[in-house]
Amino acid sequence: MRPMPVPQKDGPRANRDIRGVREVQLIDDTGQNKGVMPFFDALRLAEDAGLDLVEIAPNSAPPVCKILDYGKYRFLEQKKAAEARKKQKTVEVKEIKLRPGIDDHDYDVKMKAMKGFFEEGNKVKITLRFRGREMAHQDLGLKVLERVKSDVGELAKVEMEPNFEGRQVVMVLAPR
Repeated sequence: MRPMPVPQKDGPRANRDIRGVREVQLIDDTGQNKGVMPFFDALRLAEDAGLDLVEIAPNSAPPVCKILDYGKYRFLEQKKAAEARKKQKTVEVKEIKLRPGIDDHDYDVKMKAMKGFFEEGNKVKITLRFRGREMAHQDLGLKVLERVKSDVGELAKVEMEPNFEGRQVVMVLAPR
């Protein structure tokens, strides 16, 4: 029977969780550098202030510890991380499927959808599929892709040139 492993806490160590350290570089609750002092003296100063001793830079020699309210510190860190997640934009890859013999109106509808995708900041993967005897006229399909390139030239750049994958040609465009 093995004992359960101690779960690793995420975030910095605080108070008595800081182990294996004799001396620490201490920064007090006002931001003043108190210099290098024994760990237990720093812990006593933190307890006297009614705050926590938090390890800020564990890899330096000696480790840097700061006296602060650990609960408030964790809350502010979570808030900062949530704000960063909110600001980041995930780029999706949207797919548009074409055929070599596409008619003008159908082509215009696909182009309108593609421009909407670029305005949202998404990439577009264009798949041009050949069926049956259309494989004998691959130049028609490549002309359609060249037309797409010229029509969205000011909105997007070609990220992946057209290349054949079996019976289809794939091209990827990214917004400028």
